[in-house]
Amino acid sequence: MKLPLKHIIILVICSLTGIFVYQTYWLTGLYRTMKQEMNNHIKDAMRTSDFNEIVLRVNELQKDNVEHGSVTVSAGYSDDGKALVTSQTISYTDSTYKDTLHTRTETAVDTLAVNNTDPEARAIASSESGLDVLLKKEDSMKELLLSVQQGMHSGVDTYIDINLQKYDSLLTDVLKAHNIDVPHHILYIYTGTAMDSSKIYIDTLGIAGDSSYIPSPKAIRYDYEFNRHHSQRYQLIMEPITSLVWKQMTGILVTSFVIFLILGFSFWFLIRTLLRQKTLEEMKSNFTNNITHELKTPIAVAYAANDALLNFNQAEEKSKRDQYLRISQEQLQRLSGLVEQILSMSMESRKTFRLHPEEIHLKELITSLIEQHQLKADKTVHVTLEINPESLTLVADRTHFNNIISNLIDNAVKYSKESAEITICCRQTEQTVCITVTDRGIGIPPDKQKHIFDKFYRVPTGNLHNVKGYGLGLFYVKSMVEKHGGTISVKSEPGKGTTFTIIL
Repeated sequence: MKLPLKHIIILVICSLTGIFVYQTYWLTGLYRTMKQEMNNHIKDAMRTSDFNEIVLRVNELQKDNVEHGSVTVSAGYSDDGKALVTSQTISYTDSTYKDTLHTRTETAVDTLAVNNTDPEARAIASSESGLDVLLKKEDSMKELLLSVQQGMHSGVDTYIDINLQKYDSLLTDVLKAHNIDVPHHILYIYTGTAMDSSKIYIDTLGIAGDSSYIPSPKAIRYDYEFNRHHSQRYQLIMEPITSLVWKQMTGILVTSFVIFLILGFSFWFLIRTLLRQKTLEEMKSNFTNNITHELKTPIAVAYAANDALLNFNQAEEKSKRDQYLRISQEQLQRLSGLVEQILSMSMESRKTFRLHPEEIHLKELITSLIEQHQLKADKTVHVTLEINPESLTLVADRTHFNNIISNLIDNAVKYSKESAEITICCRQTEQTVCITVTDRGIGIPPDKQKHIFDKFYRVPTGNLHNVKGYGLGLFYVKSMVEKHGGTISVKSEPGKGTTFTIIL
């Protein structure tokens, strides 16, 4: 089934729209995923940096208490399976009284949400060890590590203060490892209550980060609470990560854009080819109809003249005989010219087509062509020939070059009004020969000039058919000029005339 062109165009537009919408949806989903992943990286970086900062402080404690010193942390379930218990013990030897061992132990109990009405839950809590139950819960490993880390904080913070600058340095390194290298501030914040628990206050105990960075109103804050009582936390302040996400997506965005451009160009080229084929089909159809009519006309006229001479005794009267013979000759010449153009087109399209270049004296060839067109024209033709130098020669195929100039002169005559005023100028340049054919005819509209060298194309003249043609002449001229390695161009103004310029 042959689809109309407009349906094909609609399908192409719908396909491109569908591809664009799908790409947009996919890229939007990818952006959200990458943004969420980057947020997770930032939070994990804060937790990891906190752990590394604790380890560095523990190492400092070990250096200060070389002889004896230890930090012990434990975590697990209570005996009834309803509470998570973490404890830490820090032991050290007093530097003044070396025989005295000081030990400090803290224990914290976090109640778990265990459904007492669920027999299975009670059985698990009572029959299995706390660690086994913990590992069976969703995200339980992360909760265990977090509890251990908070326990370490409770012990280590008692004997050595948090090093906020070191924490910032560690955090910066971890963020850079995730390609997050942006200015930021890191705050150490303490949240407490008054003695009578009537008022909550927030105190900033320290600040680190880029001193030149000034947070904008759009800056975002990430909080990381590092003790079990939620009273102490790190706060990271930085600009929104939107630009970072888009930057990481640059490769995907560029690739998607290039693919979309290629698809768009491919569809555009397809539609353009279909339109050109449709136009060419219409021109071929018009050419067939036109040439059929043009072939019938000279045949019919020549047949009628010959019939009059044979069957109606018109040959006995000399004036009548000469008139009918002249009519027959003109029609046969017309028919011969048409056949010659068609054969030229057929020959030009063959792969075996070859030129036979030779040296041509331009003045001699063009003067002969001018005389021929002046004799056969049905209007007054005045041609001005300018050749500089007069002995100018050109290497070209004589037959085809003769047809090139003949076609241009013929067009100048046909598209002139009552009389034809034509100027032909030939001049030698450095390495080329420039030939211009100028008339003062009806001219060519600007929007039609780009099509005049197309095969079968004729400038529309409405319902006027006073100028006969087949849309082959200028196509033949351009083809032959290019075969000779030259170029042809046109300049025209409606009502003022046209100039064709050939450079060989």
